[in-house]
Amino acid sequence: MNLATQDIRHNVGRFALTALGIGLLLMIVLGMSGIYRGMIDDALVVVDRIGANLWVVQKGTRGPFAEVSRVPAVLENRLLAVPGVESARRFVSHNVQREHLGRPLRMNVHGLSWPEDKGAWVELVEGRPLAQAHYEMIADRTLGLALGDRVPLGKDTFTVVGLTRGMVASGGDGIAFFTVADAQSIQFDQVGEAIRMERAARVQRAGAEDIGRLQPLLLERGGGASSGVPALAPPQVSAIMVRFEKGANPQTIEQTIAAWPDVSVHTQSGQQQLLIYGMIDKARRQIGLFRVLLVIISTIIMALIIYTMTLDKVHDIALLKLMGARNSMIVGLILQQALLLGFIGYGIANVLGQWVFPRFPRRVLIVSQDLWALAGVVILISVFASLVGIWKAMRVEPNKVLS
Repeated sequence: MNLATQDIRHNVGRFALTALGIGLLLMIVLGMSGIYRGMIDDALVVVDRIGANLWVVQKGTRGPFAEVSRVPAVLENRLLAVPGVESARRFVSHNVQREHLGRPLRMNVHGLSWPEDKGAWVELVEGRPLAQAHYEMIADRTLGLALGDRVPLGKDTFTVVGLTRGMVASGGDGIAFFTVADAQSIQFDQVGEAIRMERAARVQRAGAEDIGRLQPLLLERGGGASSGVPALAPPQVSAIMVRFEKGANPQTIEQTIAAWPDVSVHTQSGQQQLLIYGMIDKARRQIGLFRVLLVIISTIIMALIIYTMTLDKVHDIALLKLMGARNSMIVGLILQQALLLGFIGYGIANVLGQWVFPRFPRRVLIVSQDLWALAGVVILISVFASLVGIWKAMRVEPNKVLS
């Protein structure tokens, strides 16, 4: 006869509720691990899949995913002249929030260098890559858009031609892919009145200078479109992605580009480290602290429950001692109850997590490594929690049964 099982049968209601509470706590611990892994995966999804060996960004900046970076689009021509460079592609990244069908639509806009990059590297679950230079987009399913939806952004309307899954930025916003030209038109869109006022201010500034008075044609040109003013540079991009030729020396290429005074260079691994230990470092440490606190709380709760269950069995333990039961039998009774409580809670956490986690607004990524780690933590929690009950049981005197 297993004494632990028999004792649980006499207190099955309280034991079940305790196991459920422990299971919910362990589910939160598991969810914290999944949220952290999901944040890392979201932050690195584009860097890992886009296939760039180097990211060339504005001097002194950390790249388009960490902060604002601006480089001229013509920089790609200079990069193509570097020996060992196979391709150089423009890249644009920024966030927008608009109203769509009466609800807020927040997305992370990524501009792809058309026609070299049509988004073929994006894993599509429906639809196709970009097939024309304008007015098409690929959207992640978290944005709530369907294939064929027409989304007005700026002065243009874009048609969803492809849908992805798991393409989410580090901030949790779904990613939408456009061509670079379309992404820039969305980013630098202005209302007509703002454009008119900027042109008028441009004419006023030119008219206040000697060159404006001597050359009236400049005033007429200044009042026109920005693209017609040679002194005004076209919109800049966030970064230029470089891919090496086969057999090229990566260090030589990186050192060559890094010597330029107007840009900074980051390797793929360097960009990953910047994202992990830069953008999400505080969130990583905060989630880690919550995990430690939850484990401590779970241990305290289990210890109190085991201690309370031991107090209820003081008379029975005294009787067992009076009958000559060994201390190892009593220790086994309490330890088995604690382990059983922990593993039932672990099973509840695993089952409930599989149902609850997919409904979280942020992706919760659970891997087998986290499940095994939590199982080890549960064993340690159960053993430590049982020590309080064992300590109490060892202090029970056999004559207690007579009182």
